[in-house]
Amino acid sequence: MPRLSLYRPNRTADYQFIDRTIREMYTVGGADMYVHKYLGPQTGGTSNDATLPAYSQENPLFIEDLLLLENRDRVYDPNIYIMRGVYFTQDVDFDLTQFGLFLNNDTLFITFHYNDMIDTFGRKLMSGDVLEIPNLKDYNPLNESLPKALPKYYVIQDAAFAKEGFSVTWLPHLWRIKATPMVNAQEYQSITQQPFEPDNIWDPGNFYPGGVTVLDGNTYYVSKGNVPPGTPITDTNYWTEKTNPSTVQDKMSSRPKDLEINDAILVQSEVEVPRSGFNTGKFFILPTAPNGQPATAIGLTADQTLPTVDGTQPGEGISPTGFGYTVGYLTGSYDENGILQAPNGLPVTPGVTFPPTPVVGDYALRLDYFPNRLFRYNGSTWVKIEDGVRTNLTNGIENNTLRSGFVNNTYTTQTKDLGAIPQRQSLSKALQPLADNGDQGGNLPPNPPPNTQPGQPSS
Repeated sequence: MPRLSLYRPNRTADYQFIDRTIREMYTVGGADMYVHKYLGPQTGGTSNDATLPAYSQENPLFIEDLLLLENRDRVYDPNIYIMRGVYFTQDVDFDLTQFGLFLNNDTLFITFHYNDMIDTFGRKLMSGDVLEIPNLKDYNPLNESLPKALPKYYVIQDAAFAKEGFSVTWLPHLWRIKATPMVNAQEYQSITQQPFEPDNIWDPGNFYPGGVTVLDGNTYYVSKGNVPPGTPITDTNYWTEKTNPSTVQDKMSSRPKDLEINDAILVQSEVEVPRSGFNTGKFFILPTAPNGQPATAIGLTADQTLPTVDGTQPGEGISPTGFGYTVGYLTGSYDENGILQAPNGLPVTPGVTFPPTPVVGDYALRLDYFPNRLFRYNGSTWVKIEDGVRTNLTNGIENNTLRSGFVNNTYTTQTKDLGAIPQRQSLSKALQPLADNGDQGGNLPPNPPPNTQPGQPSS
């Protein structure tokens, strides 16, 4: 008599019976799950980097970036697979098992019938697949202008056989996945860039009131007014094509609101801290004598428009020799146009040359220097006072510094054999060995840098 054993190495009739029973239980008691199938990294293109291979076919096992181990540009199946899954709903709960407070309400553990998953999906659910859970839709969003309910997307982070899915035959029947909410990231652009419009398929036999959006093929149309039944969708008297339909990321992502908040912070920061460094223009700087001591008060008064000299000591009481009694970096006073001013708001002569007949204490701002440089005449020499290095803190074309000019350099250099080559080249390209007749990225449209000052060639 053979020994009794519930374990079977093969899928016998007992396994098939239990599996059909479990499948029926999931069909009756499970919830629909819409699955966006991950196909693999984007294909096509060429690459000279061994860590960034170019693939000719889609495969979920391929890795786009072998150095960082990332799949940033993912491709998802345009077809949506419907499967039944079971998960436990949960309330907002605080996790007190670690230091601090943590919320455990954003991770779902969902189980699927294994064989039903293979039959429907073609493979096992894996990391990277995206689930859309219909029963978690937000039908009453705070933004009442949304055309339809907000869907809820989750990304699978891990998958394995469920411990409760092993039957008495010691064979598994359930597949368990761990999913977290999907974010508006580069990896999921093929999903987040899908149109977020009402699911109204155009029917030529229907009556449509004004302002209704319908879908015909892959194009959305909006009715201009009441549309009689039988009106073709191409009739421009009643229908207009919607050229820029809203997308999922426009309605679900926090990115537009984050950008709005960031822009408001930048606007206020530019008001409170318009420039880098320290604004010393609000301080009155007492002129100093040639020995470095404060000059007498009879030399210059606050209500005078031009400086005066008492004549008792050369250079005494004429004008300050700096923006403070100690040399400081990123100091000075600027007007509303970003032009460097003289200490105490004294007159300054801007230009590309020095004034021809200066007197002791005069200021000159050389605009042909980059950055602009403020000089003071001491009777025999134009002495540097300050460089206009206090710039706008916000990135952009207004942030005119040597560093930003170097990083954002779009100029080209004209050569005889390679045409116009870019001045800015990455180190990765500069260190690569190239043939003597390599193009060096040449044959670009000429874009020479501007002249350093009128009448002089570019530096």
